[in-house]
Amino acid sequence: MVTLQLLHQQPTTPLQQWEFRDESVIRIGRAPDNDVILTNPLVSRYHLELRRLDSAAENSWQLINQGTNGTFLDGTLVSQSLLKNGSLVQLARGGPLLKFQLEAEETGQKVRGKRQESGKASSSTDIGAKEKSNLSPLAPLPNPPLLGEGTYGLASQACTHSGNSPGNLFCIRCGQPLSVQRKIREYQVLRILGQGGMGTTYLAWNPTSTNATGASSRKPQLLVLKEMNADLAKVAKAQELFEREAHTLKTLHHPGIPQYYDFFMEAGKKYLAMELIHGQNLEQLVYQTGPVTPARAIAWMLQTCDVLEYIHNQDPPLIHRDIKPANLILRILDNRVVVLDFGAVKATGTAYVTRIGAEGYCAPEQERGQPLIQSDLYAIGPTLIFLLTGEAPLKFYRLRGKGYRFDLDAVPTITPELRKVIERVTEHHPSDRYATAKELAAALSACK
Repeated sequence: MVTLQLLHQQPTTPLQQWEFRDESVIRIGRAPDNDVILTNPLVSRYHLELRRLDSAAENSWQLINQGTNGTFLDGTLVSQSLLKNGSLVQLARGGPLLKFQLEAEETGQKVRGKRQESGKASSSTDIGAKEKSNLSPLAPLPNPPLLGEGTYGLASQACTHSGNSPGNLFCIRCGQPLSVQRKIREYQVLRILGQGGMGTTYLAWNPTSTNATGASSRKPQLLVLKEMNADLAKVAKAQELFEREAHTLKTLHHPGIPQYYDFFMEAGKKYLAMELIHGQNLEQLVYQTGPVTPARAIAWMLQTCDVLEYIHNQDPPLIHRDIKPANLILRILDNRVVVLDFGAVKATGTAYVTRIGAEGYCAPEQERGQPLIQSDLYAIGPTLIFLLTGEAPLKFYRLRGKGYRFDLDAVPTITPELRKVIERVTEHHPSDRYATAKELAAALSACK
């Protein structure tokens, strides 16, 4: 049996309790069709799922975050994690806190899935008696204080509380970051997410976050902070690409594009603060789990087309120039594709000198430094090939007739209808492809 307790900010006052028997999935969020309904504004409509795993271990449960503001398990931000008896699950930093408890079923009982608030007897005749309510006081995660309200955010004031699990980002007692590598303005760097030729990407914590207009929202949040490499500061093209991503994100507002927060220079380095997307890019996903079904691949590309239609209809139209599986992340919150890496974006009608594009995904005219909006559409073709085969698209690129084309005749997972769409969107001449992302999306929808 699973018991969930909603804890009050006072450590001795549990507020509410739910008990579940024989249920394999427990859904938690604001929407009225959840199993546990929490009306706190920090909680997403469908914030969290708890799933029973099919394993040799009895009562093995997994937590899956789907909330915009994240989920913290014993103080650590997680997307998916196994649950332990007594775990503390907080829905968003400063949000409601639940205590997860496992209890062994009594021998001989046959109990159907039931939800029960603390202090109320179950009406099930299979139980025949009031279910137990084991309430044990436990201190919840406090709301972290803001700058100017205590010492939170001062890197020199390290948390010394004990009882935090290894790898925790925040203390389960005081809410302070357990390890701040460095401070960049108000941003507290918690760990490195990635490093590349252009710079370093950090996971950062902003105790007093700002919105896109620069006004303080007074709502702490985790975010991504991108730092441009110091050795590129004197390279004009590198600076242009870095600044272009910041400028582009600031002007775009779409659920499939990360939200812009801030752009600034500090100690001679440029920084871009942007939304943290909880999820996995499509390249990683396929490498880990294998090729996906045509229906799923098409659904993801329809969402990608929606983003492309949006940027192609800007004034002037914008061309992404780097559509590929590694730049498409599947957000856990809503299973929606989010398009990343807008550093290569260019407006139509401007001069193109630098050739940008991934091998196998880049259209012929883009390789010549003459990209069009149809060049972004071209990349959808090889992306579909990768999703459906798990192989590099170039493996299927061979001489056919008078030129090189993708040869998909021997791929059983690609239907004739879908093969025709891929062949058309990857035609050598842009005029032979679909004219717009909307037209491509209609063709893909017809393949479902």
